[in-house]
Amino acid sequence: MLATTFSAQAAATLGSNLIVNGDAESGTAGWELFDGHDLFQSVSYGSNWVLPTQPGPADRGSRMFAGVGAQSAGYQLVELGSLSGQPLHYSLSGWLGGWLAQNDNALLYVSFLDSTSTEIGHAALGPMMPADRNNQSGLFYREDNGLLPVGTMSVMFSLSMERLSGGDNDGYADNLSFVLQAAPVPEPSEHLLALAGLGVMGVASVMRRARRQAA
Repeated sequence: MLATTFSAQAAATLGSNLIVNGDAESGTAGWELFDGHDLFQSVSYGSNWVLPTQPGPADRGSRMFAGVGAQSAGYQLVELGSLSGQPLHYSLSGWLGGWLAQNDNALLYVSFLDSTSTEIGHAALGPMMPADRNNQSGLFYREDNGLLPVGTMSVMFSLSMERLSGGDNDGYADNLSFVLQAAPVPEPSEHLLALAGLGVMGVASVMRRARRQAA
């Protein structure tokens, strides 16, 4: 169970990116510090990190997130409010990366929490390892889509960077996005067709067994 003292942002809305400042253009605004961890930093694209000409989002802006120290992390918490209880589809995407063949990496972890702040499901992007980048410096696109678990009341985004080699923490992230949409509800006719299909399959199965027994 997660602690209930995490500070939450405003209630969620459909069709908008629920990750505040997911592109690092506003520094680290919107990201809260985990106790006992350093917060990652917002840095300018350039020779110390990732060049504008190296792999990354086409609309990367001027800044990205990079790690600090051995391990750094931050979080955001969003209450679903009036959206809770509705069937919802999520689209999670972002750009993660690192430096050459170093194992430093970034991970975006999304927790789906119930009314007691217990995790009842999750989604994740990363970690992006050197083999995933062909040992290139840069950021590479990842995405995940699915349905929110029934009972989800809030969503928590945790972005972390881990240093495993070298002097700097070269876990990178940029253009992080999490969007909710109403999940389509099948029309009644679709339910009937599905049930009819199951009925036909059941009859066919019975007939096959009967023929085998008669043979």
